[in-house]
Amino acid sequence: MSDVLEELLEARRTGRPCVLATVAATKGSVPRHPGAKMIVYADGSISGTVGGGKFESLVIAEALGCLDRNEPLLKTWPLREDQPDSFGAICGGEVTILIEPQSPAHRLLIVGGGHCAQAIAKLAAECGFHVTALEDREDILGQCQAAHQRLTDPAPAYISSRAWKKSDAMVIVSRHYDIDREALAAALQHGAPGYVGMIGSRRKVLQVYDRLKADGFTAGQLATVHAPTGLDIGADSPAEIAVSVVAEILAVLRNKSGNSLKLTANL
Repeated sequence: MSDVLEELLEARRTGRPCVLATVAATKGSVPRHPGAKMIVYADGSISGTVGGGKFESLVIAEALGCLDRNEPLLKTWPLREDQPDSFGAICGGEVTILIEPQSPAHRLLIVGGGHCAQAIAKLAAECGFHVTALEDREDILGQCQAAHQRLTDPAPAYISSRAWKKSDAMVIVSRHYDIDREALAAALQHGAPGYVGMIGSRRKVLQVYDRLKADGFTAGQLATVHAPTGLDIGADSPAEIAVSVVAEILAVLRNKSGNSLKLTANL
């Protein structure tokens, strides 16, 4: 069991979505006893076991559904033939499984590790995001202390290898135009998260868009990108830019307007 728990901690540290399935209660003859655990990952792979066979395949299917909904579940499976909802098991007992999704509410990928990236990582982590920073300069990456995961992987390869959800966000704030363009192209091509933002002046953003349109990306795809990233608060310093960017991310992911809450009528 300790190996399963250590693997669970690693999944949480790296932000890898998974489900923890635990045998919560049993009656009669059963394959595993209370406390037995199994991790189910988003691709259907598992670590540990709660009983094997057809029963375990049903638990895995239920766990994947819970992961999609991000909702826990307590469910009992009969392992005997005399029950109307039996699936053919003949052990003679029943098993109750507690299914707990372990996916963070929001994941944020930051492409870049400079001053703005560091400030965004710090504020986003404080707001409950699981933060991953990509930066090929190890000395700069080491300064992005607030990120839960710091990687030197090339942005296009990392982005294309991930399964993005609409609750995820990506902010592109690297040091170079080409890095930004390649990261944005990968995001648009491989299923972007719910929020994609890119820092830069209007001129730089339009240059990136022109290159991407020349590569075959459509105006509709580019219209989904928040660039320049952030809300218009006159941000100047990295800390102010972080406030602007994180506020816009939260507004978009929560489907809120981002407008002022000021009362303007019936005063």
